[in-house]
Parts: sequence; structure tokens; C-alpha cells
Amino acid sequence: MQQNLHNMKKNAVVTGAAGNLGKAVVRKLLEAGYWVIGTISPGKDDPEQVSHPNFESYPLDVTDQKAINDFIHYTVAKMGQIHFSALLVGGFDMHSFEDTSLEDIHKMMKLNFETAFISSQTIFKQMKQQPTGGIILFVGAKPAIEKGASKGMTAYALSKSLIFKLAEHINTEGADYQVQASVIVPSVIDTPQNRKAMPNADFSQWITPEQIAESILFLANQPPRLMHETILKLYGNA
Repeated sequence: MQQNLHNMKKNAVVTGAAGNLGKAVVRKLLEAGYWVIGTISPGKDDPEQVSHPNFESYPLDVTDQKAINDFIHYTVAKMGQIHFSALLVGGFDMHSFEDTSLEDIHKMMKLNFETAFISSQTIFKQMKQQPTGGIILFVGAKPAIEKGASKGMTAYALSKSLIFKLAEHINTEGADYQVQASVIVPSVIDTPQNRKAMPNADFSQWITPEQIAESILFLANQPPRLMHETILKLYGNA
């Protein structure tokens, strides 16, 4: 009976559910009636973790492909299907081109591209088997697509640029299965960490996690065949 109840609702996976954006996305999905499983970093307690009967947190190392496979198998066994996935894990780095080391490149590639690749690959395989397909959402970055915006962020911009190609590949290979990838592209997000890092900035010009979550919910609720190769720029006034 519980399995049937899960299948009557839409189910979502959110990686990076303990982050500022992750929490906002989880809350928005739950408000819309989704069942949500959100991943958190193993061994890290979160005193502000979302508490809701339709939410479950799952400790996961998103750099470990076997662990991701186990997580998706667990999720499917519990929920039946994955209708939507928001892959929000990532990292940031500020170095000019001449000061960027190979270590910086490798770190950003691992955090921003490899985590997105192995998570989406496993989810893609599952969604292909589902009669209604599914939607995979990535987080891009303004420095990765806007001319002149990558100054001082070489490794970060390069790693994020591959997210857009990854989404293209998924849309090409998933077209016959109603599996679609979309990319949201925020500018500066209004978080406590960013306010501390840039105390003299005009915070009112930034976009909030709640505003981004609202846009993500919009994408989550669209039929895959309707929204094709979507790139949604959420720059606010930054």
C-alpha cells in the first residue's frame, strides 16, 4: 500500500540538500507535494535539516560511483520512480588564469563536473526505463557562458562549462525516452557565506535561494517533451 502511495505522487532526488540552495529546493518541492530524498555529506550533522514526513536525508559521497548506484537503487526500491532530480553539489574557486594550478583544475572538475556526470549517468539509466521519462537539472554558472565574466575564476568557469555540454548529450540520447536535462544559471546567490565574503556588495541585487527554488519547481513540473534543452538564466541584477 505504501509503495502504491509513493507512485501516486511525484518523486524527487536532490543532491546537496543541506546547502543553502538545497534546503530551499527541498522545501519548495515538499510544498508542491513531492516525495523527496536529499543527499547530505556523510558524517556531517545538520541542525537545520528539513523536517517533513515526505522527506528523507541520505548520507552520500557524490564522488563515489558505487555509492551513487546504491543510492539510486535504494531510492527506486522505496519510491518506484524518480520523476525529477536536482543535482546541486558543487564548489567554487577564485584564481586568475596565470595563478591557476592543475590541482585547482582537478579539484573543480571533480566537484563540479565529475559529481554531476556520475550522478546524472546513473539517474539517466533509471529514467530511460520509466514510461514517463524524467527531468535532470544541473547548476551552471554565469562565468561559464557569459563573455568576460570568467575573469579570476578560471578553474571554476572551465569545470562549469562542461555542464552545458553534458546537458546537451543527455537531451540527445534521452529524446526517445522523454528524459530531459535543464540547466539553471544563477549569478551571485544571497547566502550568509557570500555576504561574509563580499561585505561591501549590494545584497539587494543578488538572487535568493528561494527565488531560484521557485524557478526549479517550475522546470520540475513541466512535461519533458515540452521543455527541451532549457537554459534558465537567473542573474537578478548582479
